[in-house]
Amino acid sequence: MSQPHIILVITDQQRFDTIAALGHGYMQTPNLDRMVREGVYFENCFVNAPSCVPSRAAVFSGLYPHASGVLRNGQAWQHTWISNLAEAGYHCVNVGKMHTIPYDAKAGFHERFVVENKDRFLEGRWFADELDKAFASHKLAKPSRAGYRNLPDYADRMGAFTWDMPKSLHPDVFVAETAMWWLETRPKPDALFMQIGLPGPHPPYDPLPEYLEHYLKRNDLPVPEPKQSDLDGLPEYLKEKRRHDTQVDHDAISWKMDPTREEMRRLRAHYYANVTMIDEQIGAIVQTLERKGYLDDCVIVFMSDHGDNLGEHGLSQKWSMYEAVTRVPLLFWSPGKFAGDRRIREKCQLFDIGPTILDLAGARHPKPCQAQSLLPALNGETWAGRDFVFSEQAADVAMTGAKFITMVRDDRWKAVFIHGAMDGQLFDLKVDPTEEHNLWGLEAYAETTRYLKDAMIDWRQDSLLETMDLHHQVR
Repeated sequence: MSQPHIILVITDQQRFDTIAALGHGYMQTPNLDRMVREGVYFENCFVNAPSCVPSRAAVFSGLYPHASGVLRNGQAWQHTWISNLAEAGYHCVNVGKMHTIPYDAKAGFHERFVVENKDRFLEGRWFADELDKAFASHKLAKPSRAGYRNLPDYADRMGAFTWDMPKSLHPDVFVAETAMWWLETRPKPDALFMQIGLPGPHPPYDPLPEYLEHYLKRNDLPVPEPKQSDLDGLPEYLKEKRRHDTQVDHDAISWKMDPTREEMRRLRAHYYANVTMIDEQIGAIVQTLERKGYLDDCVIVFMSDHGDNLGEHGLSQKWSMYEAVTRVPLLFWSPGKFAGDRRIREKCQLFDIGPTILDLAGARHPKPCQAQSLLPALNGETWAGRDFVFSEQAADVAMTGAKFITMVRDDRWKAVFIHGAMDGQLFDLKVDPTEEHNLWGLEAYAETTRYLKDAMIDWRQDSLLETMDLHHQVR
């Protein structure tokens, strides 16, 4: 049985509602639309952590954050199951963002062409990635908040800018073209695993002007207008986050407590335009794979590491447990291998892609591994999915008001437990899918809160015992 080539495309901070074929008609995503129609889309995929590093560490280790110990951004990690693919005969290449710490860790790859966050500031600011070197060779200064801060309306932009440098130097274009350069110039291996880490649509929200025009003209963009009751119902740590983000401009976003509708509309337009730029590059990558003979036996996996509030609930970016952050796109496309035009409604966790890829490759699973393969669902077999999904996050650079938060969600209910705090969040997703009415602390829902807390405690205890047992077996 031949081993398929596997291309894993990971965007950064892309919401689940950014693909036109999934019912979001304001989007312009023809290439992803085609892949949805011809592929298998998991409608209810949830991240293991609502920020980059712990989410990616979970994906590439197969361990929940509390089991691996990687619970926030900036923590060191580099051990991955990529070495299992290499052991099985794959040539493993990374182009773009993995967000290992250190950034240039081998992480099991044979080759890495690292391109990190668009706007690195303080943390790792002196690390020169491939895009930094390209800017240096062109004798140009890479856009960052150091320059954006000089704009007279910087405080009102909330991270929305335009890319006024050469298109080829835009981070998403640069990463895609570097991947295509590799495919065009390197001898074709018997089995290729390529991880393409596109830096967008993570802020700064910086499309080229020509991609922005489509969205600025549309009148149907979903522009958030949080109700005062929604803001009042935020737990204290999120109220603190709102205050914090107006004082510290993370990723070149100077947040506002009460932005105008037009400011929010501009923010959304820039973000969506970044997604359209990414979609165009995915189409170009597919064409290159076809031209070079990879598509005859190839699986393309498309996903994002987490989403973005984009002003919903008055919040910027991630570090919260709302659906816009924790629910992400997950798509498998291989028309010759999987029956297409299928939507899987059952719940999965993002790190489940690890054992799925390893099963496709005929490679060993890492030990320990808490993720579950999605291959039965891809093959059209009976597959129940997960009863509960979980997400967890420790205090971070932009989550200064809580030490640790944990989400537990079933088909109807979601709770967020905040370590050491009396408040939290509880949502009835059946009647409140937009999560505007926090039911935490209401006596009528005390039993539901206990039910979800018991599920969280059982999950954490079971997973820790499982990890201990597997560690013992490995020894």
